[in-house]
Order: sequence, then structure tokens, then C-alpha cells
Amino acid sequence: MENLAEQLKALSEPTRLRIVRLLMHGELCICDLMAALDLPQSTISRHMSFLKRAGWVNGRRSAKWVYYSLAIARDPAHAAFLGALKDLLPPRPEAIEDDKRLARHLATKTTATCADTTHEACSK
Repeated sequence: MENLAEQLKALSEPTRLRIVRLLMHGELCICDLMAALDLPQSTISRHMSFLKRAGWVNGRRSAKWVYYSLAIARDPAHAAFLGALKDLLPPRPEAIEDDKRLARHLATKTTATCADTTHEACSK
């Protein structure tokens, strides 16, 4: 029960729900999330730590960058909640704006990775 409560608590914050929804598009780095959510790196990192501890996301380090993706479900409850989130997080106005900002950011990103520190969002 403790683990389930922690998983659900991690989703009780709107910004974390927005992050989970964005990660449904695939793996993203902190600079991608910063651009999509229009939030500073410290805020995104704090939320990512919470989501990672609760088992919702995985982080993969490449050089000095961390790339995040949704975690593979560890148990039936986690799988059920993840499936429900995919159905229950339809595009709301805020989410539509997140998607637009992410698309604009990805369109201007000069490489597939954040190794390009000349990119403004990736160098923060």
C-alpha cells in the first residue's frame, strides 16, 4: 500500500501530470521539458526527482545531460494507472500549449541530443 500511495501522490501535482503527458510523446531531456512547460531547470528537476522516486519515469545519462522516459510498469496497478493516464489526460488548453511549445523547441533544436550547448534551452 505504501508504494501505491507514493505513486499516486506523485501524480497529485498538475506540473507532474503535464510532464507525464509530455513523456507520452517519447524520451525528452530537461531542456525539452523546460521549453515545453516554460519553467526553470530547477523546478523541472525537482519534479523529475519526485516522479523518478515514485517509479513513473526513468532517467538515462548521456554526458552531462539526462534524458527521461516513462518507466515500464512494474506491477499490474502501475500498468493500470499508466493506461488510465493515457486515456484521462486528453489535450486541455494548457496541454495543447505545452505541445505547441515542445514542437517549436524541437523544430529549432540543432541536434537530436543536448550535446549542442549553443542551443539556448540546452545550455541552461
